[in-house]
Amino acid sequence: MNHDDFRIKQIDPTLYNEDLAPLAPAKRKWGWFEIFNVWSNDIQSLFGYTLAATLFISYGLNGWAVLAGIVLAGFIVMGLVQLTGKPSVKYGIPFPVMARASMGVRGANFPAVVRGIVAIFWYGVQTYFASTAVALLIRTLFGPGSEATLLGLTAIDWIAYVIVCIFQVALFVRGVDWVTRFLNWAGPLVYVVMIAMMIAICYKAGPSLAGALGTIFSGTGSYAGGPIAAFAAVVGTMVAYFAAVVINYGDFARFVKNERQMRIGNFLGLPVSLAIFSLIALVITAGTVVVFGETLTNPTDIVARIDNVGLTLIAAVTFFAATVGINLVANFIPPAYDIANLAPARISARTGGYITAAIAFFIGALWVSFISSVGIAAFVDTLGAVLAPLYGIIVADYYLVRRQRLDVQQLFSASPTSTYYFNAGWNRKAIIAFGISSVFSVASVWMPGLESLSGFAWLLGALFGAVVHYLLMRKHIVPAGETPPLTTRA
Repeated sequence: MNHDDFRIKQIDPTLYNEDLAPLAPAKRKWGWFEIFNVWSNDIQSLFGYTLAATLFISYGLNGWAVLAGIVLAGFIVMGLVQLTGKPSVKYGIPFPVMARASMGVRGANFPAVVRGIVAIFWYGVQTYFASTAVALLIRTLFGPGSEATLLGLTAIDWIAYVIVCIFQVALFVRGVDWVTRFLNWAGPLVYVVMIAMMIAICYKAGPSLAGALGTIFSGTGSYAGGPIAAFAAVVGTMVAYFAAVVINYGDFARFVKNERQMRIGNFLGLPVSLAIFSLIALVITAGTVVVFGETLTNPTDIVARIDNVGLTLIAAVTFFAATVGINLVANFIPPAYDIANLAPARISARTGGYITAAIAFFIGALWVSFISSVGIAAFVDTLGAVLAPLYGIIVADYYLVRRQRLDVQQLFSASPTSTYYFNAGWNRKAIIAFGISSVFSVASVWMPGLESLSGFAWLLGALFGAVVHYLLMRKHIVPAGETPPLTTRA
C-alpha cells in the first residue's frame, strides 16, 4: 500500500473524522519500546501488582507452578493481540473501524458501545485507585489531615481524586505523543522503584526471608478442584485481566511502524515482563510476612509501612504514574474512539474523552461508598462476556473470511452497494453468531455449574463466536488471490 491508499477519497461524515481515519506509515512513531511500555504499565498498576501477589498465595500451588501459569497466560495474551493488532498495523485503522468489516459499517457501533461501557466503568475505578497513591503522597508530606468523610472519602482523598481526574484529562488532551512520553517514563521507573522496595524489604527481613519464600514455593493450602484446576484458574485469571485490552488492541497497534516492532514489544512486554514483575512481587510479598507479620498485597500499604520517607515519596509517584498509564491506555483512549465512532461528524476523539471522563468521575467518586458494595462485579463480568464472542467474530472474519484483505475505502462508505454495508449497514449473520455464542459466554457468569471455567470462559466464548461466524459466512469467503471489494449480503 502506498501513502495515497490511506487517504479516504470519498468522505461520508457519518463514518469519518480525522481520529478514525487510516494512519499512514509515515505518521507512525511507535517502535517495540512503546508497545513494551503499554504492557508494562498495565502489569505494574496497583491492581496488577495486587493480582500477581494474590495468585501466589491463594491457590495452594507451588510457587514455580504459579509463575509458569502467569507466563503461559502472557503467551496466550500475546497470541491474541497479535491477531487483533496485525490488521491495524497493516491498514492504520482503530478498533471501531476494524469492526466494520465483520459487523457492518453501522453494526460496528454495537461492539464499540459495549467496549466503551466496560472501559468507562474501569476508568472511574482505576482513577480512584490511582488517587490512593496521591493521597499517600500528600499525607507523607503534610500529615494525615481530618478524618471526616464525604461518601467515604476524607478531604485529602477528595483532593487526590480531583488531581488525578484533571491530570489524566490534561494528558489525554495533549495528544498521543504526550501519552507515549508518559508511558515511556513511567514503565521503566516503576521497575526501578519495585527493585528498590524489594531490596528494602529483603534488608528488613534478613535470613528469615528464605523461609517465607520456601513456604510459598512448596505450595500450601488447597484448591477445590485440585492442582490442575488451580493451575487453570491462575492462567484463566491472568488472561481475563488483559481481556479488555485484547479486543481493541488495534487502537494502539495502528501507531506502530511495522509488524516486527509490534511482535518484539508484545513478547518483551507480556511473557517476559510478566515473569520478572511477578518474581519481584513474590519476593516482596514473602518479605511482608516476615517484616510486618501479615501478608500485604497492596503496594501502597507496603510502602506506607516502610520507614523511609524518600522511598515512600518516589514509590507513591511511580505507582500513581503506572496506574494512570494503564488507565489511559486501556480505559480512556478506547472509549474516546468508540464514542467518536457513534457520530464522527459531531464527536471527535477529544470530545469522546471528555464524555468518558465526566461519566467516570461519578463512578470513581461513588466507588467506596456505594458501587463497590452492590455486586457490580457481575454486571462488569457480563459485559466482558459479551465482548468475548465479538473478539472471535472480528478475528475469524479478517483471517478466515476476508483472507487478511480489506478495502479501506469501503470501510468508510455507507453506500448500499459497498462491501461492508450488508443489510442497512448491519451484518445479520455476525449478529446471529454473536447471539448464539454469547448465550454460553454470559451463562458462564451467572450459571453456578460453569464457575469452574474461571477466566477460560472468555476464551471459549471467543472461540464459539469465531466458529459460528465462519460457518455462517462461508459463502462470502474471499477466494484466494482475489482482492476486495467483494460485495456481500448477509
